[in-house]
Amino acid sequence: MALSRDFAPRSIIEQVERTGIKGRHLSFIDDLSTDELGDLFLTAEMFEPYWKTGLELLRHRILCTLFFQPSTRTRFSHETAMYRLGGNVLTESNPMISSSAAKNESLYDSIRVISQYADVLVLRHPDEERVLEDIERLGSDTIPIISGGYGNVTHPTQGLLDMYTAWRAIGGDFSAMTVMIATPDLSRARSGQSFALGLARMGARIVYSGTTGLRTPDVIRTKLDAANADYQEYNDLTIVEQEQLIADEGVDLLYLPGCSVKKGDPGRDDFMRKMEEYYFTVDGLRRIEQRSGKTVGVMHSLPRNEGEFDFAIDQTPHELYFKQISFSVPLRMSLLANILGL
Repeated sequence: MALSRDFAPRSIIEQVERTGIKGRHLSFIDDLSTDELGDLFLTAEMFEPYWKTGLELLRHRILCTLFFQPSTRTRFSHETAMYRLGGNVLTESNPMISSSAAKNESLYDSIRVISQYADVLVLRHPDEERVLEDIERLGSDTIPIISGGYGNVTHPTQGLLDMYTAWRAIGGDFSAMTVMIATPDLSRARSGQSFALGLARMGARIVYSGTTGLRTPDVIRTKLDAANADYQEYNDLTIVEQEQLIADEGVDLLYLPGCSVKKGDPGRDDFMRKMEEYYFTVDGLRRIEQRSGKTVGVMHSLPRNEGEFDFAIDQTPHELYFKQISFSVPLRMSLLANILGL
């Protein structure tokens, strides 16, 4: 370690000031620079001892969670993070029934109203174009807005917690990581694509495995290319070929975005039919380990469905998906503290 004048005991307040993202919106994970991402993770690590006990840093500050789509983990973890920081929460999880959106209030007006009550908004919405247009139109007439998932393409806070889990699991050097994102439908894998954008920003290598016709969206490809990302996309591999690819490419982490298609949508049945070639097992992971010498960590955005992967992985060192949930609270404590300021 090189010594500098800044060498001193760590201070959460100084760390938040150093990060410097107070008042910012978060729509895509690459809205954040490499330094800002690194500082977010350092702050999260400093919050880890308090993710169960809490500390009074955001007393009297109010978070609003407004979710136009179902959520458990994203909404609960942001709300838990705010409570752990000493703040308060206003929540609306069914706005098309129990808010003025049911009376045809525009999203623009809803956000302007909420901005009079709360200090920060976490928003989930199915139409990313509409949200992004309204945020631009609102300009300074709004509180900071954090995406809790917009449309099919962006879920930056999920990407951040996935990155933080990877950072903690493998030691912080993203440039030494290779991550495989495997799903039958890369076109609607917003959690995997957000993870990929963050990985690209930090210099990791990305291997995609998908199916023909459901490739990575152009908006994500454009961002990856702009970041000079090291990524490759393979299509229509068998599960045996995927296992071989993971071993040959030296993959450290296998990310399974899961099925985001709701029940009743014909696309869901199609997704699950294709899962046979993406069904990773304990035996398959052992074969990869024998070939590559690596214990590949398995990540999943959850919730999971029967048929997506072997649930016996739960009891092995490969399991990271439930650990991701634990890491989500200190990470989101860090995000809220940094965007609100202390």
